[in-house]
Amino acid sequence: MNINTEGVKSFIPTATIEALIESQKNAPESRIREIIAKSLDKNRLEPEETAALLSVTDLELKQLILEGAHELKERIYGNRIVLFAPLYVGNECVNDCVYCGFRISNKECLRATLSHEQLVRETQSLVERGHKRLIMVYGEHPKYSPEFIAETVQTVYATKYKKGEIRRVNINAAPVDIEGFRTVKSVGIGTYQIFQETYHEETYRKLHPSGPKSNFLWRLDGLDRAMKAGIDDLGIGALMGLYNWKFEVLGLLYHTIHLEDTFGVGPHTISFPRIEPANGTEFTEKPPHQVSDEDFKHLVAVIRLSVPYTGMILTAREPIALRNEVLRYGISQIDAGSSIGVGDYSAKDEESRKKSQFVLGDTRSLDDVIYELAQGGYIPSFCTSCYRAGRTGEHFMEFAIPGFVKRFCTPNALLTFSEYLHDFSSERTLKAGLQLIDNELAKIEDETMRASVTAKLEEMKQGKRDLYF
Repeated sequence: MNINTEGVKSFIPTATIEALIESQKNAPESRIREIIAKSLDKNRLEPEETAALLSVTDLELKQLILEGAHELKERIYGNRIVLFAPLYVGNECVNDCVYCGFRISNKECLRATLSHEQLVRETQSLVERGHKRLIMVYGEHPKYSPEFIAETVQTVYATKYKKGEIRRVNINAAPVDIEGFRTVKSVGIGTYQIFQETYHEETYRKLHPSGPKSNFLWRLDGLDRAMKAGIDDLGIGALMGLYNWKFEVLGLLYHTIHLEDTFGVGPHTISFPRIEPANGTEFTEKPPHQVSDEDFKHLVAVIRLSVPYTGMILTAREPIALRNEVLRYGISQIDAGSSIGVGDYSAKDEESRKKSQFVLGDTRSLDDVIYELAQGGYIPSFCTSCYRAGRTGEHFMEFAIPGFVKRFCTPNALLTFSEYLHDFSSERTLKAGLQLIDNELAKIEDETMRASVTAKLEEMKQGKRDLYF
């Protein structure tokens, strides 16, 4: 693969972002209320508006932002939470990112790449727990070529086990060239996710001293190449703690604006994990720009208000109590029952930590997470209907912007939740889940839709599966 950035220019205006963070301090209450109202009308915010929200320090105004984000989330996404699991295929890597447990110079990392047989066993273990959606994760290494990624995705899709199968595979892997993205697209992936890690170029160069990832522009341009290859379902992200979190939020917004302006559609998802301790990685023990819990809640709410129609992913890096609280402020997807050591789902051992990229904060089982979601009034969803019905990219936005997401997603969430309850859940989760489904059915105002959902739920009781709108 030829890494060529000729003609590529950064769309991250570093000086402008720094100036906005400074100039938008101490915005009056009336201005903050105007910005929140604009977002509640389902309009994406401009950078200066987002900067104003980021700079709020008054506790009452912060609470207004949190409440606005909660209301917006309810209006667009309802109370559903989409669930997935990460599947680490290999941790071999040629980069030397100073914050990463997979970096090439980390002698404490136990290197592993799943064989075909191991990948099948990992997939079976995930299916047996009830998972339907995965994100497959790869280090950056010549052996993890687009052809290798495509082959591993095909293996996962082909693995049917007991009562289930994986219906959607997303990818978190190194950026490749356009032909490489076409190869990966050809096997029916969902979202291709690339984290820029930090949008601050000077910091980026310091933290990525060698390897292909050291090229800031090649990575920044990665999702443009994916879009040109026909992958219109993209995920962006920043690792919070590498640089000023306010700068990173604005970097994510500028990336969103760039994709919208260039291709007519923004990212499908945004991720914003905080840096966590990693085996053999001193840098992670005390990150230079560590984000407090309060600041984390604030940045989640601001992202939600800034990009009303973009999915937001909250990872199991975060502790349970914080995850449960932050769900209110705009989260649409979480991972659950996660293991991040290579081969952990089918053969977890005492060496697992040495095969992991970092330490998880939430190690609950999938069933425990689902039970607690149901107890909290959230609908756990394994829905893959938009992907399979072609509602991605521009088509997704056509449905999302008028507010149709809630109309499609709530019924489909109920159906996939019912499937999990009948096939995989514990007795306590089954009881709580069936009660939640009854409550949610009563809330569907459209009588025709309510009747259709009820009929499909009855079909599921009779053994039919994979029903969706």
